[in-house]
Amino acid sequence: MKKILVTGAAGFIGAHLSQKLIANGAEVFGIDNLNDYYDPQLKRDRMAALAEGDNFTHIDLDIADRPGMEKLFQEHSFDAVVNLAAQAGVRYSLINPHSYVDTNLVGFVNLLEGCRHSHVKHFVYASSSSVYGANTNMPFSVHDNVDHPVSLYAASKKANELMAHTYSHLFGLPTTGLRFFTVYGPWGRPDMALFLFTKAILEGQPINVFNNGNMERDFTYIDDIVEGVFRVIYKVAEPNDEWDGNAPDSATSYCPWRVYNIGNNNKERLLKYIDVLETCLGKKADKNFMPMQPGDVPATYANVDDLVRDFDYKPATTLEFGIEKFVEWYKRYYAIA
Repeated sequence: MKKILVTGAAGFIGAHLSQKLIANGAEVFGIDNLNDYYDPQLKRDRMAALAEGDNFTHIDLDIADRPGMEKLFQEHSFDAVVNLAAQAGVRYSLINPHSYVDTNLVGFVNLLEGCRHSHVKHFVYASSSSVYGANTNMPFSVHDNVDHPVSLYAASKKANELMAHTYSHLFGLPTTGLRFFTVYGPWGRPDMALFLFTKAILEGQPINVFNNGNMERDFTYIDDIVEGVFRVIYKVAEPNDEWDGNAPDSATSYCPWRVYNIGNNNKERLLKYIDVLETCLGKKADKNFMPMQPGDVPATYANVDDLVRDFDYKPATTLEFGIEKFVEWYKRYYAIA
């Protein structure tokens, strides 16, 4: 696994993962079209840190560009492909649904086709905790049925898992899907709660707290996510020889297909999240309590037993540590005294 393609390499998780792969001796090719879903300057700054070394190559390409993707896989032979490119955000899917189809579905099949025809050893891709949708049995287990998504974003991620399975079945392509749970930390996305809250509090603006504060999330620190993805890349998905079609397991298959949760295995109330942030900033928030938003779920909570069993790994970073690290980065990046 020396030559690795990372899509969304200028993104929050993609940039952190690329750095770790390079530090461990991999040659990384990073696809990112630097779109304007959020401030492209943040993406360029993430990319600048990667470009300092000799083992990173930026490819300015949209994964939905079929001819461009075909050409890429014709010119290169990758050992592994990690798909972190996606149209993100639950609420945005109510406004611009077509962007989710273009990137999360069309782009995804372009990657599957590229992997198939160039004999990639392992295709790893980001799924999401949002696939659990209307499920209420917690902690969420990869062995549970996830057929009731509540947003188009969630549906697109569930579709990715199904699409990957067909390629594992038809062509023997090893695929592993990773359901991420509320990722946060330095270089985070500006459209996510921690970034929005920090900016608003420092500027003396109110913050919007949805579901009247009665939200619970399995907040997972970026370094924990990256460590999990890194380990998965180097352990190629294998068939489950005990899989039974009479009692199908949702997390494995008779073909080389796997799905895992990567979460902190610890749900926290949103109000505690805000309280820790207030402590780190030394400033109280003016809270604007609002009802639940369409497409949101009241709680997420990851069962990571399979991750522990197969990779001897369990995320464990505390909110206090993770939020402090984010605040330190935020003040440094925006030159706030």
